[in-house]
Amino acid sequence: MATGKWLLYTGLCLSLVALCFLTIAISSDHWYETDARRYKERCRTFSNRRSDPGFIYIPNHSLPLRASRANLDRWESRLLLTRNRRQLFAMSAADECSRRYNSTNMGLWSKCYRVGFDPDIEELIQKGTIERCSFIKYYYSSSAVTRKDLSYNITKTIQQDDWHALHLRRMTAGFMGMALSIILFGWTIGVLGCCWQQGLMHYVAGLLFLMGGTFCIISLCTCVAGINFELSRYPRYLFSLPDDISHGYGWSMFSAWGGLGLTLIAGFFCTLAPSIQPPPPSRTSCPKSRMENGTVC
Repeated sequence: MATGKWLLYTGLCLSLVALCFLTIAISSDHWYETDARRYKERCRTFSNRRSDPGFIYIPNHSLPLRASRANLDRWESRLLLTRNRRQLFAMSAADECSRRYNSTNMGLWSKCYRVGFDPDIEELIQKGTIERCSFIKYYYSSSAVTRKDLSYNITKTIQQDDWHALHLRRMTAGFMGMALSIILFGWTIGVLGCCWQQGLMHYVAGLLFLMGGTFCIISLCTCVAGINFELSRYPRYLFSLPDDISHGYGWSMFSAWGGLGLTLIAGFFCTLAPSIQPPPPSRTSCPKSRMENGTVC
C-alpha cells in the first residue's frame, strides 16, 4: 500500500517538474547557439591588411608545406582541410568574409543576437537601428528567396528546401505543444484519481504521460533534423558555416531532454502504482440480500 502511494505521488511530482522544464524550454530562445567572434576577428584582420601598390599578400594556407602529408601535425591538417574546402566550393577568404555572420541564439519562436558578443551589433541595438530578436516564420513566402544573382535551378532548390525546413519547424512546435497538453491532462487525471481513490485513473494518467513523452521525442528529433538540414543545404556557400564559427545546442535543448526523461519516468511510476496497491474496499459492509427458503435475509 505504502509503496504504491509512494510511486504514485513520485510520478505526479516528476510529471509536474517535467512540465516546468518543457515550459521553460519552449519559452526560451537557447535551443541552438552560434559564436562568430573568431570569424569576425579573422575577417577584421583580413580587411586591415596592407593594400599599398607593390605589396603582395600571400595567406598562410597558400604557402607550400615542408613536411609530407603523412607527417602533418594537427594544426597543419586543419589548414589543409580548410584550403580543400575553399577550393571545392570556390570560396576564398574574401568570399567568406563578404557574408555577414553574427553570434545568435535561436529558439522555437525567435532568433536573437547574443548579448555582449559583438560591440557593433550592441551599438546598433541601442540606437534602435535593428532589433535584438526577430520572429521565426511558420508560413511559407516565396518572395523571400527570390534572388537575381542565382540561376533558376538553384532558386527552385532553395525554395523546395525552405518548404521542407518549414515543415520540420511546424512539426517541432506542434508535437511539443501536444506533448505539453497531454502531460498536463494526465497530471490532472492523476490528481483527481488521488482524490477519488480510483486506480484506473492513475493507470490512465501513466499512459498519458508515456504518450506525452512519445510526442516530446518526436518533437526533439524533428528539431535536431531541422538544424542538421539547415546546415547541409545546397548551395553550401550560402548556407554552410565557416570553420571558425562555433555552434551547438543550448541549455534549452538539454532542459527539453530532461523534461522528456522525467515524463517517461513519471509514466512508468503511475502505470505501475495501481498494480501494487490493493483493491479499494467495497462501499457497503453488509452482504447483498438473497432469497433463501422463501425468506429475504
